[in-house]
Amino acid sequence: MAPRGRKKGSNGETSRTLLLQIAADEFAEHGYHETKISTIVRKANVTQPTFYLYFKSKEAIFEELEALFRGKLVSLTMNSLLGEGLDTTILPDRIAEGLTAIFQFFSEHRSLARIGFYVSPSAANVKAQMAAQFESNLCEEVAAGYFHPNADMAIVANALVGMIDRLAITKLWTGEKTAQELAKEIVTLLLHGLKKEIRIQ
Repeated sequence: MAPRGRKKGSNGETSRTLLLQIAADEFAEHGYHETKISTIVRKANVTQPTFYLYFKSKEAIFEELEALFRGKLVSLTMNSLLGEGLDTTILPDRIAEGLTAIFQFFSEHRSLARIGFYVSPSAANVKAQMAAQFESNLCEEVAAGYFHPNADMAIVANALVGMIDRLAITKLWTGEKTAQELAKEIVTLLLHGLKKEIRIQ
């Protein structure tokens, strides 16, 4: 006999994952207040009691989606730190790899990214934390000898977050640019400015 409230024959973890995916899509498209549990369960083809097996409320599922996004973003931002002893000729490619991973996450999990970076009331805090981590990374990279010590890394870090913020909406999610293309554009701009003759391949 299936547990009370769960669709007969369904796998519990599969149902939970499906509810998270559909809720993410609904919150991303309609916002928190306009999203209804009844819509989520209808699209998941489960009952409302099934929803409440896994989540106490609409707020609880929204908070879990926020936490999922925040956890992954923190990991990606921390992992973008350049290790010591890198050959400076590969720096542009190595920096681009870290940025590509962030944009790829935004591309593959668009609804989750919309929630965590735009819809959530804590989105501004998430961006501030991301900027702080970037700044910490950059200061370590200055100490490692990769970048000019006189640059204001707080400005660079906040500029990076701002570029990710706007480019995700205007270029990545519109399909105009890939994650890799955007990362290379940012690296070229930050490392070489707008000089016509210098581009990374």
